[in-house]
Amino acid sequence: MMFKSISAIAACLALSGAAHAASCGNTSAGFEAWKPEFAKEAKRAGVKSAGLQALAQATYATRTIAADRNQKSFRYSLPKFMQIRGADTIVAQGRKRKARSPDFYAALERQYGVPAGVLIAIHGMETAFGGFMGDSSVVSAIVTLTYDCRRSDFFAPHAIGALKLVDQGAITGATKGAKHGELGHTQFLPGNALTYGIDANGDGRVDFYNQTDALASTANFLRQKGWKPGKGYQEGQPNFAVIKQWNAATVYQQAIAIMGARIDG
Repeated sequence: MMFKSISAIAACLALSGAAHAASCGNTSAGFEAWKPEFAKEAKRAGVKSAGLQALAQATYATRTIAADRNQKSFRYSLPKFMQIRGADTIVAQGRKRKARSPDFYAALERQYGVPAGVLIAIHGMETAFGGFMGDSSVVSAIVTLTYDCRRSDFFAPHAIGALKLVDQGAITGATKGAKHGELGHTQFLPGNALTYGIDANGDGRVDFYNQTDALASTANFLRQKGWKPGKGYQEGQPNFAVIKQWNAATVYQQAIAIMGARIDG
């Protein structure tokens, strides 16, 4: 989901003012001229040749801009939001997933302190447990949002993050994700993926399209954002505020807390 909070990416501090240095635009007209400008900022932020090539090959993501202008679901009431997002199905399937792999989720909770229900609810909400992880180019989407004047400063570090993920081999310029550039099983924004990604299966590569890596990375994100092991995560409890770090929409936070408790119950 697009509303996830931006991570503090130390490597991108050099990018401050980048969105202003590279002139934004509200149509596709200036996109190709903007890319070389942004490439200079990206290079200064540490992006290497593979990432710069992916930036050069990025195309203006018209569907991304359309989606960014039309985010209706977060304005629904909680019951309507949960109905539309299939909460009952997520809970039912989530309980089965937990029952099938109890050791996996228990190991994640031991290491990061995050209960299975929360991780499973996020996984189900974001991609229907990996059933649909997006059909938009991650790089093109996030670069387009950085070019777009509406929220250039928010997305610029995530664009740098995406290009660095290309450098690392975690994604390519062709990798598909959601319309706002979120990627993998739990739809990490690229800057957060770069910062909090975990190689949990030990294959030497952080792969957000691998469930083990993705869920461990999600648990790591929540723990690093202040999750308190053993504390509650319903509204008014210590860990509810941490869910906000994943997604800033109140109705989303409420839904995750409710579904998580039902899965863990």
